[in-house]
Amino acid sequence: MKIGILTGGGDCPGLNPTIRGFVLKALDYGFEVWGIREGWKGLVKGIVEEKPLTVDRVEEIISWGGTMLRSSRTNPYKDPAQLAAVKENIQKFGFDCIVALGGEDTLGVASKLWKDGIPTVGVPKTMDNDLSETDYTFGFDTAVSVDVEAVDRLRDTARSHSRVIVLEVMGRHAGWVALHTGIAGGADWITLPEVPLDYEAMCNHLKVSYARKGYGIVVASEGTELPDLDESEAKLDAFGHVILSDRNVGETIASEIEKRTGFETRSAVTGHIQRGGPPTAFDRVLASRLGIRAAQAVYEKDFGKMVAVRGTDVVTVDIEKAVGVLRTVPLDLYETAKTLFSK
Repeated sequence: MKIGILTGGGDCPGLNPTIRGFVLKALDYGFEVWGIREGWKGLVKGIVEEKPLTVDRVEEIISWGGTMLRSSRTNPYKDPAQLAAVKENIQKFGFDCIVALGGEDTLGVASKLWKDGIPTVGVPKTMDNDLSETDYTFGFDTAVSVDVEAVDRLRDTARSHSRVIVLEVMGRHAGWVALHTGIAGGADWITLPEVPLDYEAMCNHLKVSYARKGYGIVVASEGTELPDLDESEAKLDAFGHVILSDRNVGETIASEIEKRTGFETRSAVTGHIQRGGPPTAFDRVLASRLGIRAAQAVYEKDFGKMVAVRGTDVVTVDIEKAVGVLRTVPLDLYETAKTLFSK
């Protein structure tokens, strides 16, 4: 069997360990695995590696960040010509299956291709941890670890200068990164896309905590809904999402805090720092297991599926269900977290 494997969307730690796990298991079955460069763009333009992936190519990439196959945010379903090119190139290169590593957008394309009769298997990759049907996605643990270190460092300078500092972290529609970072970092307040931003409640609490210790830390998800923000003319990406870097969430919240409290307030953004660097041990193990299970799914011809984590088990689920509804932070979990910044 000849398999094409690609990584789409934003890069994140864990992609290379997943490729490694998939290739090593696929070789056990006697499969040929060919790397497709730059995500779905690679199938649009026919950018496929000259040789199949071998043990020599993948055995040392478990500690690498990013993706050895490169990536893009190409959406071939936006353009009939691109979609036709994808299908033609799959046939041209003789791929029996396409394995896609990505989030809701990348796997959304894989789901549609499966409906169009092309065998696909998906692997959940997103630092936002927002894919349904799986308890965790690789890249999330590493992103949170980077952000918690940032909080620890920002606390030192906030304390030294008697400031409030707002850290903006990733999370478009789901605030998992902000929630876990805020809890693990001991933040004084956390803002999420799922919870309406209450400036009055936040600032009243910051006044209390500031009076006690002389500084404050707020962790804000980049997808936090800002009151009175008009996004009707905002720039969109290939999948129709607002480009979040233009929203300046951390800066806006910091400005409002300073205006309402009088405390000197600064903001920081970890941004793409969350994407690079070696994956944590947790993400290396998770990614390896998902890659191996994806190869097993191909062997079993269990197509149209995404490999997923359920408790401690790795199983397969329908891709369509996984991308149909995003997995967001339950409000009761947020209320539980508020206990930690209620004093």
